[in-house]
Parts: sequence; C-alpha cells; structure tokens
Amino acid sequence: MPARRTNADPGHPGKTVPNAVLATLTVRHFRRYLLGQLTSNIGTWMQRAAQDLLVLHITGNSGSAVGIVTALQFLPQTLFGLTGGVLADRYPKRRLLLLTQTAMGVQSLLLGLLTVTGAVNLLSVYVLAFTLGTATAVDSPARNAYLSELVTRERVAAAVSLNSAQFNVARILGPAIAGLSVAAFGTGPVFLVNAASYLAVLYALITIRADEPSDHSRSLPGRNRLRDAFRDIASTPELLLPICVIGFVGTFGLNFQVTLSLVAITVFHSGAAAFGYLSAAYALGSLIGAVYGASCGKPPTARRLITTTVVFGALEAALGLMPDYGTFMALLIPTGFAAVIVTTTANALTQLHADPRLRGRVMSVYFLVLLGGAPLGAPLVGLVSDALGARSSLILTGVVSASSALALSALITARIRRLTRQGTDRPMSDASAKANASTPAQ
Repeated sequence: MPARRTNADPGHPGKTVPNAVLATLTVRHFRRYLLGQLTSNIGTWMQRAAQDLLVLHITGNSGSAVGIVTALQFLPQTLFGLTGGVLADRYPKRRLLLLTQTAMGVQSLLLGLLTVTGAVNLLSVYVLAFTLGTATAVDSPARNAYLSELVTRERVAAAVSLNSAQFNVARILGPAIAGLSVAAFGTGPVFLVNAASYLAVLYALITIRADEPSDHSRSLPGRNRLRDAFRDIASTPELLLPICVIGFVGTFGLNFQVTLSLVAITVFHSGAAAFGYLSAAYALGSLIGAVYGASCGKPPTARRLITTTVVFGALEAALGLMPDYGTFMALLIPTGFAAVIVTTTANALTQLHADPRLRGRVMSVYFLVLLGGAPLGAPLVGLVSDALGARSSLILTGVVSASSALALSALITARIRRLTRQGTDRPMSDASAKANASTPAQ
C-alpha cells in the first residue's frame, strides 16, 4: 500500500508549507473550480432555506415534515454513497461531476417550475428532495476527492480549508438572500435562481482540462473493492477516529437546517427574514473558522478534532438556554466557528491519510457517516422539537456530540496502545512522520 499523504513539507518533516493558502490560490484550475463552486453553493443554500420555508408553509409549521424532507434529501447518501465512491475511483472525477451537477440543476429547475405554477405539494417536495440527494450521493465523494487532484500534496489541507471557506461564504449569503427573496417574491423564484447557478460550476468543470493527474490511479474491478476501503479505515487509527467522530456529529449535532427554522418560527415567533439572519450568523462563524483553519499554518491533528468537537457540543447545548433572539443569534457565531473546525479537521485528516487509490471510496464512507446519519438524526430532532420544544433538541444534540467525541477518543487511544504493545501497529503520533519519510514530493 502506498505511503499516506501528509501536510508536511517533504524536505522538512513536521513543518507546514509556508504560505500554503496563497500558493493554493495561485493554482489556476483550483481557483476556477473554487469560484464555480462558490456561485453554485450560494444558490444551493438559497434553495435549502426556501425549501424549509415552503414545507412549513404547506404543512402549517410542522417540524416533523421539515425533518422528513431533510431525511429524504440525505437518505440516498446511506443507500448510494458507497457506490458514488466506487464510481469516483473508477472514472475521471471531472466527467462524473459534470453529470451530477447537471442532474442537480435539473432538479432545482423542476422544483421552481412546480412552485411558481402553483402545482407544488408536499409529495412533490419529498420526491425531488430524494432525487437531489441521489445526485449528491454520487457527487460528494468525487467533488471532495477531486480537490486532491487539483493541488499538490502539501496543499491539500489548505485546499480543504479554502473549499470550506467558500462553502461558508455561500452559507452566509444564501439563506440571507433567500429569506429576503422569499419575503418579497415567494419560494419559486429562489429555486429557479439556484438552477441557473449551476451554470457557473459547469463552466468551470468544462474549462478544466487537467482531469487525469499523474498520481491518479483508477481502481481495478473486483468484488472486494469496497471492502478494501473499510479494511483500510478499520486498520488505520488516523482514519478511524475522524470518521467515527464526524458520524456522531453529523447525525446529531449538525441538524441546524431543521432547528434554526423551528427556533425562528416556534420559539421567537418570527418569519422568513429572521430565519435567514440566524442562518447567516451561524455561517459567519463558520466562515471565520474556515479562514482561521486555512491561515493558521497548523496541520490537522486528532487532538484538535476532539477538543473542538467538545467545544462545539457545549456551545450547541448553550444555544438551547439563550433567553432571546439577540443572544441566540450572537452565540451562533462561535458555534459555527467550532463546527467548521470540526468538519474541516476531520475532512483533512481523512484525505491526508487515505491511500490515493482508495481516496474516492474512503471519502464516500466519510460522507456516508457525515450525511447518511441525517435520515435518522433529522426526524429525531424534529420529533424532539415537536414533543419538548426546539430548545430541548439543541441541548440534547450538543450533549451527544461532546460526549461521543470524548468516548471515541478514549476507545481509539486504548486500541492504539494495545496494538502498539502487540507490535501490530504504530502510534498515531508517528504515523505522519513515517509516511512523510517514505513519500516523495509530488
């Protein structure tokens, strides 16, 4: 198995590459891809916010219905996410992304046409949410693994953080624009704008020609190809820890798509604009966290992952105790900051320690646990909100996120020590240095 990639300078183990962010932005293909994704993601977040508001309008403010539509949107990740990873390893990722992004644009167009013509109903929203989720299940592993093909090894962590930064810029602008647009024009035009936004990322992908990098190895057909990824994860603590942690956080802690709309409407008795401002506050914190993560110059570590997950859980639980709209919105900023540090650290650790030949499949497992838990977590959050209130759901999910991180850290650390004593594995702290020593510069 090839040595694992790290974020260290090949000539100086343990040192991060200086000016990694600026150097990464000078890569023309990556920069073009980043701008296309930013435009498309603004439209995507507009649609997410408008979709929740549409469902609340159709159902008379049902938290369970919002939870169900969210679950349907993420259920395909559970059903088809691993298949998406196999496809990402077998076929050129750029071509695969052209197909998935086109499919998502068509879904937005159909939802917009149904809404503006007055033909939309709850069933059609459910069906189209599932359709979008199916395309996303194939798109996610290819889109994230593609980052590692647009930049060199030492720039992967910076690329992940910059990608997270554009995602959170979109998360700030999208819901805020959507809230104001829905208040002025209704939800239908928002969906049509999102459909048009996919043209930007399609243009970027069409004009990028370097879709066959020198280190790209397609996986060979075989019955055990998915098993290889699971075996690699199970035998590598550097992969097992971030994937397990992000599974719990994704299932329980990151259901703000459900909770923020419920808090805005059922707790503070506000409307679409207030929901947009709450989403923007959370995304502002996420953006600050992404910029900090990209510019701090520190490689991702397991300790940072655990620490920030505990902090995130505590902040989420504290949100449920905030007495009014202003304090709630203010606390969303540090909560978003902690959340993005958790997700970017877990993502970077997974990409850096995945075998390049298995990266698509490993990333599909990552997104399976990150997004595939939503079909379980989102309805549970909706039910808890209906039964006990949105505040209680925030407290509960925050406690689950923090406690699971501590428990997983203890369990995996004990496993590393046991394997080290048996001589069948090496300590996590030595893994990156050994991988770096045996891996030539790209």
